[in-house]
Amino acid sequence: MTPLSPLPRLLVEPVLRAAFLEDLGRAGDVTTDSVVPAGERFRAVIASRQNGVAAGTDVAALAFHLFDPTLDVLVERPDGSALRPGDVVLRLEGPARSILTAERVALNLACRLSGIATATAGLVGIAKAHGHADVVCTRKTTPGLRALEKHAVRAGGGANHRFGLDDAILIKDNHIAVAGGVATAIRRAKTHAGHMVKIEVEVDTLDQLDEAMAEGVDAVLLDNMDPDTLRRAVALVDGRALTEASGRINAETIGAVAASGVDLISVGWITHSAPILDLGLDAFDAA
Repeated sequence: MTPLSPLPRLLVEPVLRAAFLEDLGRAGDVTTDSVVPAGERFRAVIASRQNGVAAGTDVAALAFHLFDPTLDVLVERPDGSALRPGDVVLRLEGPARSILTAERVALNLACRLSGIATATAGLVGIAKAHGHADVVCTRKTTPGLRALEKHAVRAGGGANHRFGLDDAILIKDNHIAVAGGVATAIRRAKTHAGHMVKIEVEVDTLDQLDEAMAEGVDAVLLDNMDPDTLRRAVALVDGRALTEASGRINAETIGAVAASGVDLISVGWITHSAPILDLGLDAFDAA
């Protein structure tokens, strides 16, 4: 897998600042400040306690640096790295108070993002074993964390769908209902789309798909179709548009969906419901 470039600091810093303001409250870390002497130094590692895929490693490193620029932080396993229990992800050295106070913000994000990467990697492996489809995420992300969570999907070998409503025109079932039909919705969209804007339309039936293909679109979202219907839809499209399957897809169903021949499989739960990957911070003893 091609190494991922870290997200720009400008995107990540506001998330971290908000998280620290939430965690520090009105008086800061009263536990650490009362228990740990001001001059105490500390060496620690963040390590994986499960098999998985790393993501959010640079975000965690930035969290420590943002809280205390004097901390030494080394990323041992960059985003996209396979992890086994005991694998060290980050190494830390510096003022003990800073490491202990910044720990939870860094871990919350690294665990969350590594969980997304791990879930994505699992689905990607199944999909590629049954077809050529790419696994893509959706806009079903945690408010404020979309850029980070979509980065984690890429760390797991997946790809990104729209980042926002302004990326592309995606005509969904409710748009069609308000417009009065598939053809009308597509025609209206074409009058507003610039030359760089693609149009995708969601269809529930093969009749709707016929109508969409007659109008001409860049992609079709085949929503909640069973594998046999998906195969018929792919044959009907015959390469004239990208085909995307969606609708309650998980590890049990994705193999059959991929075998239908679709180009893309969009999965919402990898960002809204993936379990975290258990990472923990522990004191490092050189001996």
